[in-house]
Amino acid sequence: MSRNNPEQLALAMDYAAAMEACAAYVSVKRPTIRDPEAAYRLLRPLIDGATCGNSQEAFYAILLDTKNKVICAPCLTSLGLLDSAPVHPREVFREAVRQNAASVVLAHNHPSGDPTPSKEDIDITSRLIKAGKIVGIRVVDHIICGRPSPETPGYVSLREKNLVAFD
Repeated sequence: MSRNNPEQLALAMDYAAAMEACAAYVSVKRPTIRDPEAAYRLLRPLIDGATCGNSQEAFYAILLDTKNKVICAPCLTSLGLLDSAPVHPREVFREAVRQNAASVVLAHNHPSGDPTPSKEDIDITSRLIKAGKIVGIRVVDHIICGRPSPETPGYVSLREKNLVAFD
């Protein structure tokens, strides 16, 4: 980020404010993630701030307790490029292990705005499910965030679409 770019500075400040607001909301409300839309609503402002207005991919993990209540603000595990983000199980599950999470909801954005899952999205989800089983943390879903349109609500749930075997 350039200090001479006021737009990037404003986005960084917006992201910091969004993270602070999200952390406060989570600590007071302890929301329950019961469906993909709830995860999307929690993440969308954070993704916008973290990616300078959705210009790059960001991969998040929402940490949940045994009753699917959010433990802490969603964890940014990887920040990538315009069309990819490096995702490694070690990074995805690091904070989940520290926070004693029972499960996680994975999420990332597609800067194009089209939340259609790619083959790579499906492959990495399968890999993360296997890694989660090894460390005893269940992967509940993987939400791909885009932008709402007449055809889509702005996200795709890999669980709802039955694109990956989660259990």
